[in-house]
Amino acid sequence: MATKTENDTAAPQINLFDPQVQQCPYEAYKTLRDEAPIYRIPGTPMFVVSRYDDVREVLMDPVRFRSTAMDQSTRNSPIDVERGNKITQRFSEKGWVPAPALAARDDPNHKQMRAMFNQAFKPSKIKEIDPQVEGLAYQLIDEFVGDGHCDWVKQFCIPLPLFIIGEQMGAKRQDMWRIKGWTDAFFHRISMMLPEDRHMEMIDREIEAQHYFQPIFERLRKNPDDSLISVLVNTVIEEWGRPLNDNELHAEMMADTFVGGSETTTNALAAGMKLLIENKDIWQQLKSDPDRYMKTFVEEVVRLESPVQSLMRFTHEDVELAGETIPAGSVINVRYAAANRDERQFECPEKIDLERPKAGSHMGFGSGVHHCLGAPLARRELTWGFTAVVDRFEDMWFADGKNDFTYHPHFLLRSLKELHIEFEPKKG
Repeated sequence: MATKTENDTAAPQINLFDPQVQQCPYEAYKTLRDEAPIYRIPGTPMFVVSRYDDVREVLMDPVRFRSTAMDQSTRNSPIDVERGNKITQRFSEKGWVPAPALAARDDPNHKQMRAMFNQAFKPSKIKEIDPQVEGLAYQLIDEFVGDGHCDWVKQFCIPLPLFIIGEQMGAKRQDMWRIKGWTDAFFHRISMMLPEDRHMEMIDREIEAQHYFQPIFERLRKNPDDSLISVLVNTVIEEWGRPLNDNELHAEMMADTFVGGSETTTNALAAGMKLLIENKDIWQQLKSDPDRYMKTFVEEVVRLESPVQSLMRFTHEDVELAGETIPAGSVINVRYAAANRDERQFECPEKIDLERPKAGSHMGFGSGVHHCLGAPLARRELTWGFTAVVDRFEDMWFADGKNDFTYHPHFLLRSLKELHIEFEPKKG
């Protein structure tokens, strides 16, 4: 079967770059799954993969579907080589050119680097952090529970994962909101939604972050401690005969620690609260037996709203997928969020089901060799975040007239801008 192209009149007209589509993309995803599961975005070398089984096939075959582009000049801007070159030049002139992050590497290089990260994020390390997560979740809620209202995103969803990962990355608590500005810059610059001038502005803000963290790297090389960032700075990757260099560290700080380790959890915490308010039967069920239902609730939030909507893979040779031919040099947009609502895999996929069997089989954390490194920490943060909600709130609702429920324009991630809620504190 020939691949669908921009000239194929049978292909649906779906524009995933349209900010209005991004506000609620799930009908578009259903159309793609049903009518064009391997869909070429007109005018680009990008193919969107939307069905669960096809997404899984891509993720489980890192040889045919690679994390490195065939032409490395596309790395900074997958469909705009000229802009990508300008980005590299700006980093080179003012800061450090970020090396490919862990998720953008192929084996054996990826496997060698991942082994070091596995050491930094090993289960015993996450277990050590767990009391901090629990304590911070309750502390944050207790700071505003007496007010009866809050901006849930700003006052809870952002600081919980940001403060946890920030402390592990050697940052001072008083600098956290400044760091949030830098992570926002990275978030927007990878959105694929910015005009060039705004894009370069985000690069400049990210370079500010590089100059903040560089002295931390240098201090930890002289005086290592037991933090995660010290492990990343000082652990020698055996096959390389060295630890990460500055360019590699700066890439990891933004991509895999601050944005991967906080932004995505922030968005899941916001999504979960919105879902609880919209589905009061689920709220009552969760409250009735949190020990029984909390784990599944967390998985359902990640599945339903998929904070990471999609990421990229690349073909270095012609490949076949679902009967379609995808040519060498293509960009594969792996739509986790579409796979997570695939009726072929999940019964009533648009609904939360706290009795759902194999609730953790979603693609919200990816799969295969690139499965999300921070998934165990994210699950702990989500679990403690919503456990604190159950323990502190009798009920909650949207603040009247204060929400428009808009999401940041973004091709890859799903991020609610703000969520104003009111609540009745639990008595006793």
